[in-house]
Amino acid sequence: MTFSPQTAKPDNRNSIEEIISLSAPDMKRVDACIEDSLKSDVLLINQIAHYIVASGGKRLRPMLLTLCAHACGYKGHDHVPLAAIIEFIHTATLLHDDVVDESELRRGQQSAHAVWGNAASVLVGDFLYSRSFQMMVGLNSMRIMEVLANTTNTIAEGEVQQLLNMGDPDVDQHRYMQVIENKTAKLFEAACKLAAIIGGQSQEVEQALAIYGSRLGSAFQIADDVLDYNGDADTMGKNAGEDIAEGKPTLPLILARERCDDQERKLLDSAIRNGGADDLKPVLAVIEKTGSINSAMEIARQHALEARKKIVVLPESPWRTALEQLADFSVNRNQ
Repeated sequence: MTFSPQTAKPDNRNSIEEIISLSAPDMKRVDACIEDSLKSDVLLINQIAHYIVASGGKRLRPMLLTLCAHACGYKGHDHVPLAAIIEFIHTATLLHDDVVDESELRRGQQSAHAVWGNAASVLVGDFLYSRSFQMMVGLNSMRIMEVLANTTNTIAEGEVQQLLNMGDPDVDQHRYMQVIENKTAKLFEAACKLAAIIGGQSQEVEQALAIYGSRLGSAFQIADDVLDYNGDADTMGKNAGEDIAEGKPTLPLILARERCDDQERKLLDSAIRNGGADDLKPVLAVIEKTGSINSAMEIARQHALEARKKIVVLPESPWRTALEQLADFSVNRNQ
């Protein structure tokens, strides 16, 4: 398996640092909005919400919204609470995911459910969802409410679809892509679309940015699924091989299963059905033999390229350049 930091573009680290620097003033305001909006009279809600929100991560989804808003020429202030809403929805899905997956690690530290238990994690996730809708109402836009209501519903469908796929070796590429488009890419899509809406852009630009976000989200998720097979807890924030240990059929495994012989397929099927932690080395050997890592990354790169092409509808600016760099970064990273 050859996807590694060595395959990344030489200027990749500089590119992401430039993007973070460009968005820093907005993200400082977003962080302040998050901090203010997390306040609750219930101590446990404050503890868990702050634990998760402050636990690291790139704040990629809210950053994406702010970049798109500027790229659309937006001059107002609503992009800040909108970005915080996007982050709350994302954080709620993480809380629920860790309970469903029984993950012990999140972003390199103990997951909330490992610290406080399942019930508290689920309920605080619900609090974040409901708080995000309170904030939406404050923006006084039925169009924004419609987009975010549809988005959260689609994400919930994606979570259920992923649950149904767990332990099922017959999951194919179509079913896999349905899950990541609904569960992951939909929030990227919403962030970009909302920026176009508040920026007063045409239907053409709105649709182009929505597709950009969806393709970008898919590229990120496929790359994450590839990195699970050769990352480690320090770089990925979770244990390498965790997906197969959970019986989660992701793209490298699906491709390997399509290409291997009958005996190898039995091994992969058993690992998916039963959780393959004990058989990780032979499973990895099949994935490597079939070239599935490189093939999965090629699919991710195609999604990133499609994303990049969509934003030519925007005028040239440092913000559009940052969006182009994000598309490149999505498939040229080690975490």
